[in-house]
Amino acid sequence: MANILVFDSGMGGLTVYREIRRTLPAHNYIYCFDNAHFPYGELSEPDLIAACCRLVTHMVAEHHIDLVVIACNTASTIALPSLRAALTIPVVGVVPAIKPAAALTRNGCIGLLATPGTVSRAYTHHLIAQFAPGKQVLLKGVTELVIEAEHKLAGRPVNMVLLREVLADWIEGDAKPDTMVLGCTHFPLLDDEIRQLMPDCQLVDSGNAVARRVAHLLAAVPAAIPVAGQGRAYCTRLDAQAQKLTAPLQAWGLSSLEEVEY
Repeated sequence: MANILVFDSGMGGLTVYREIRRTLPAHNYIYCFDNAHFPYGELSEPDLIAACCRLVTHMVAEHHIDLVVIACNTASTIALPSLRAALTIPVVGVVPAIKPAAALTRNGCIGLLATPGTVSRAYTHHLIAQFAPGKQVLLKGVTELVIEAEHKLAGRPVNMVLLREVLADWIEGDAKPDTMVLGCTHFPLLDDEIRQLMPDCQLVDSGNAVARRVAHLLAAVPAAIPVAGQGRAYCTRLDAQAQKLTAPLQAWGLSSLEEVEY
């Protein structure tokens, strides 16, 4: 059984963790979120790299981790090279699901809903040029929906007025995407609400692709015990707000929540 670390600044990485654990249930999982620095989209690049590297390298050493998943688009596009240089184990990142969206679209119009940092990265524009040539790709970078996803997981209602305002031009404009890339791992937490507003739009995220990549990398690791592995959660600030997440995390198969001491 491998020890797999899934890492994000907040709760969005749970959507990636869910797909990996569905695919590979017979491994042990640690979900770690850096809520002391949430949201990562508001950090400078040097500060984000420093925060990620310090926390992830500590968790790898402390918990004998065999594979790391950076379940955050912002951290993946900025900190992944530094993390891979600092570690000797596989580190898997997430990228916007442009390629599958280009294969699915019927009208040739794709919406990329992500954070401002992700939509502005040269890497994202390279993905579009490589995998969606000839397609119309509409870019929308928003931070507010990251907060809404966190609120939903904590049991608070989603602000549907805000969500409609964010998506208004895609709902009512001349260019209407029939396929939407959820380019932040938080956004699949809002898929039900997005479908209410855009019922004819296909939603695509990176969870399945990451799960397949992890399965490929762990193919040589024998799953000798045909039972579900353990799941635990860690955060960098166990304040009252984080403590409210204990029950939701347990519902996702993470039995405990502790603060990282480093």
